[in-house]
Amino acid sequence: MKKRFYAIGFLVLIAFDTLAQISFKLAGEHALPLEFSSDWLLRVFGQIWIYGAFVGYVGAFFTWMTLLEHAPIGPAFAASHLEVVSVLLLSAWLLNEPLTLHHLVGAVLIVAGIVCLGRAEADDPHSPAESAA
Repeated sequence: MKKRFYAIGFLVLIAFDTLAQISFKLAGEHALPLEFSSDWLLRVFGQIWIYGAFVGYVGAFFTWMTLLEHAPIGPAFAASHLEVVSVLLLSAWLLNEPLTLHHLVGAVLIVAGIVCLGRAEADDPHSPAESAA
């Protein structure tokens, strides 16, 4: 049951974080040219994407706070950065941004690091996840 809670929680966190990042990118692109003026602020807040970014950040905050109540901090902190991979992949797919071998190797290393931290936490007999089981 706890594993399902973590899996669903981190998927929701990744979704909110990804929504925020992609929305900020799109809001910024639609508000160009960048200038410090009231016209630019009106362009920014006239875009639906800026509100997607707010929803993403607020949703991520509350999801993260809920996860921190239950999840071990080390793997939780690492897993919270999976949005780097999701943003990379969605940016390539939706925004036609370049996806190079370096990007893919970096994404694999991020995922591998998170898996290693998660396994180390699961194998630690003193971890809160093990003592609660």
